[in-house]
Amino acid sequence: MPIQAESSPSTASGPTDRIHGILTPHMVPLAADGSIDEPELRRYVEWLIAKGVHGLYPNGSTGEFTRFTAEERRRVIRIVCEQAAGRVPVVAGAAEANVRETLAACEAYRDYGARAVAIVSPIYYRLSQESIVAYFREIALATPIDVTLYSIPMLASPIELDTVRRLAEHERIIGIKDSSGDLPGMMRLIAAVRPVRPDFVFMTGWDAALVPMLLAGCDGGTHATSGVVPELTRAVYDLTRAGRVTEAFALQYRLLDLFDRIFAAGDFPEGFRLAASLRGFAFGPGRQPLSAAQREKLASAADGITARIGEVLAELGMPGDTKPS
Repeated sequence: MPIQAESSPSTASGPTDRIHGILTPHMVPLAADGSIDEPELRRYVEWLIAKGVHGLYPNGSTGEFTRFTAEERRRVIRIVCEQAAGRVPVVAGAAEANVRETLAACEAYRDYGARAVAIVSPIYYRLSQESIVAYFREIALATPIDVTLYSIPMLASPIELDTVRRLAEHERIIGIKDSSGDLPGMMRLIAAVRPVRPDFVFMTGWDAALVPMLLAGCDGGTHATSGVVPELTRAVYDLTRAGRVTEAFALQYRLLDLFDRIFAAGDFPEGFRLAASLRGFAFGPGRQPLSAAQREKLASAADGITARIGEVLAELGMPGDTKPS
């Protein structure tokens, strides 16, 4: 299945460094004592870049940012930016407990070399849309780095259409990642914002709908499965962009099946930590304690996930490439 890879983003509606394509919201390998395994993280980042992801998205939900200290979150971004070395953009998760700490993170990540930051609406408190506008507006007026909104309604206050439209008036707010999986909602969002802000970036965070979202006008996706099978998500993206929609949908169904299996293996994102480990990385146990029954469930899912990964890679013409060298 030869695929003509997209070499650069379209510049018709924005700058040449416009965020696009597959950005991996990757996990963080942990050593036996629970600390960040820096050598393994660097090896993992190198592998993702070699496999063709368009960018990196550390400190996201898949990266379990809430389970790290502020100091550890900064260390993760510093390591990832150093290893990427400008070869692909880094969109750094910068969500903190309040505006002041979020802006401090923005300043640090700008200094490390991140292309932009991603900020979720405030968690814990359920806020009105007016409060969400005020929150992001204060950040937009003071941040030294571009901001992408991150809407994940299952974990934080949703960022609704009119709120996005209002926030898109700020030059520093350059796009949104929407993880709701709501295709009509994304279409309405694009229809409302793109005519008045053509350079605004729309990214889907829902693996199960990458092809439909791209066809609807999204610029790319940030998907947990791209941290396990970056070859597959990149192929889906390239085929869709090349207009080979039937082939793209065939792989989308493969992606859907694998996503469902990994997601069902345990509480998110434990299944993805397992699946990435099956590609040859030492991720170690996550920070969230697991019961014996949960560990057993994960272990029992390993063979099925390994088999599906092997089938997908064989279909892509990469048999035997289940683990990095």
